[in-house]
Amino acid sequence: QLQLVESGGGLVQPGGSLRLSCAASGFTLDYYAIGWFRQAPGKEREGVSCISRSGGNTNYADSVKGRFTISRDNAKNTVYLRMNSLKPEDTAIYYCAAAPYYTVDYVERRYNYWGQGTQVTVSS
Repeated sequence: QLQLVESGGGLVQPGGSLRLSCAASGFTLDYYAIGWFRQAPGKEREGVSCISRSGGNTNYADSVKGRFTISRDNAKNTVYLRMNSLKPEDTAIYYCAAAPYYTVDYVERRYNYWGQGTQVTVSS
């Protein structure tokens, strides 16, 4: 079964940090660019960050630039999203997705596989 599984979400206080993981099973991530998206209650899903197949190219939404870092370990078939200085407005369900291209943007139709999401709640 081909799937992506996110983990690492939870409840954190403002200013805190979390590291999300996106692990693939049934296929190798080597051939895919990866994107992280999030959806807050009552809002549309939005792109947060993406990384190219090799990891050499990354992109961040303006709202997370300087606070979030995307990385990948192809040997572990896993992509990470390190989130620092978290704010209440970062509260959302976070999804990872895989696109069969060298590099990718936040256009959702380009992505073949999606995880089920992991909840991140930033609250005191």
